[in-house]
Amino acid sequence: MSDIKPEILEKAQAWLSDSFDEETKKEIKNLIDNNPTELEDSFYKNAAFGTGGMRGIMGVGTNRINKYTLGKNTQGLSQYLKKEFPEEKLKVAIAYDCRNNSKELAKVVADVFSANEVEVFLFSDLRPTPELSFAVKYLDCHCGIVLTASHNPPEYNGYKVYWQDGGQLVPPQDKNLIEEINSLQYDAINFETNEELIHKINDKVDQAFIDASVENGSFDTSSEAKSNLGIVFTSLHGTSITMVPSVLEKAGFNNVTIVEDQAVPDGNFPTVKSPNPEEPEALKKALTLAEEKGADIVIGTDPDCDRLGIAVRNNAGKLELLNGNQTMVVMSWFLLEKWKEANKIGDKEFMASTIVSTPMFKIIAEDYDVEYKEVLTGFKWIAKLIKDFPELNFIGGGEESFGYMVGDFVRDKDAVTSTLLACEISAFLKDKGSSFYQQLLALYEKYGLFKEELISLVKKGIQGEQEIKQMLIDLREKPWETIDGEKVVLVEDYQSSVAKNMLDHTESTIDIPKSNVLIYYTENGTKIAARPSGTEPKIKFYFSVNTTLENTGNFEEKNQELKDKISRIKSELQLG
Repeated sequence: MSDIKPEILEKAQAWLSDSFDEETKKEIKNLIDNNPTELEDSFYKNAAFGTGGMRGIMGVGTNRINKYTLGKNTQGLSQYLKKEFPEEKLKVAIAYDCRNNSKELAKVVADVFSANEVEVFLFSDLRPTPELSFAVKYLDCHCGIVLTASHNPPEYNGYKVYWQDGGQLVPPQDKNLIEEINSLQYDAINFETNEELIHKINDKVDQAFIDASVENGSFDTSSEAKSNLGIVFTSLHGTSITMVPSVLEKAGFNNVTIVEDQAVPDGNFPTVKSPNPEEPEALKKALTLAEEKGADIVIGTDPDCDRLGIAVRNNAGKLELLNGNQTMVVMSWFLLEKWKEANKIGDKEFMASTIVSTPMFKIIAEDYDVEYKEVLTGFKWIAKLIKDFPELNFIGGGEESFGYMVGDFVRDKDAVTSTLLACEISAFLKDKGSSFYQQLLALYEKYGLFKEELISLVKKGIQGEQEIKQMLIDLREKPWETIDGEKVVLVEDYQSSVAKNMLDHTESTIDIPKSNVLIYYTENGTKIAARPSGTEPKIKFYFSVNTTLENTGNFEEKNQELKDKISRIKSELQLG
């Protein structure tokens, strides 16, 4: 024990009390005796809520996902709900994804709620995260929980909290809930389940969600056009297999091929290195199958089905993976076109994206005379806009991290409806002699060619956390003055809510909630954002560069110029 810090040992030994089960105590003793490094990482802090709820490695300890950390969350949430709604009969909805232990942890959460006299609506099997968001409103619940770690590696799990509107927690509820949770000791958790208060939910909610998805994601594309579109879909061992095929079928898409060996839900994700559709390797099997089938579009979703990755045929007939920004601008253009055709655009419509996403979104929205709103990273902030501006009509919104939301019936990124929308767009354009890819190039020609790239630097453990903090301190204290030979003209510091003009040294206030984000802008429109991940041990750098595209025939040349520019910047800033 000589290698164990006293404060770590004290926290670990507290888990040897009678409040914890024998299996947990056995594992704690093993870590104390044999693995002080793992013990320290398990106890050096409490797992915290980030941009996407609480995520972490499963295991014992305060910095791990287990029945006690989630039980404490749920006990605190139960008490907070009683304070917020003292005269109401409380109801919650609970869903879970394909991850190891998700079903068992969901039952623990249900047990604690029921023990606190909260009525529980628990999905009997895994379901997509967007369906949980929908269910909260559909069942008139006070909040919802989904057990998921999104696209993180297999050893992770997590806990997302949704409020009455179907959106994730935002201020002041998030801060107030955290204070309630932190005020508790682990012996305060009530695990004495009341099974009479736990109800299983299935077909009724499923059908309502399918109907709503089809209503929001379908337009006037002909049945023939839909049948002529070849689709390859992979759920990457996740929850989307329970919903996406049914939605596509109901919407009239019958030429769908599923990657069968990735269709079985499996928390070990045996056929991929990472179940993240942002990474090209994740869609390798689907791309191979699509070439065999001659498919027009490939779509893959992450384990909880809130993100989607897309590949479409380029002008050479080859399948090309699109990034989240590219998918987002084509989807947004299509929605705006359809709203315009239907004479639904007045002075009360808006679209939304995040501060680290492509500037191209704003340009397109404003060209259609639709208000554009920008928020912090995370769809909870887009959902908050819908709640804050009930007099406005939300058309759609997205962010660079492969998420999109169509309409307001779901209040989180929704890969179910977005998959349908992507197929609808592809079928519509193919029927007109165009394609998803050709339309993207047409948008570049009209609005400017924007190229984005994300660099994530992984910094694990206590030392990594300190390195991330120091990098952001350095960026604030010693800001970049030039980037690729271009003068930095503006620095936005969302932590201090100040935007500083670097030319005349004037300052203005940023009217967005504070966050640990820095954004640099150069005289030629280059944009670089830096932020620590809210759910993973990473610091992220978001690059956006742009140029004009005189005609689509020059795309490859101009795109390569921008690619080279990003490479130079990464080398200059030592981020590559």
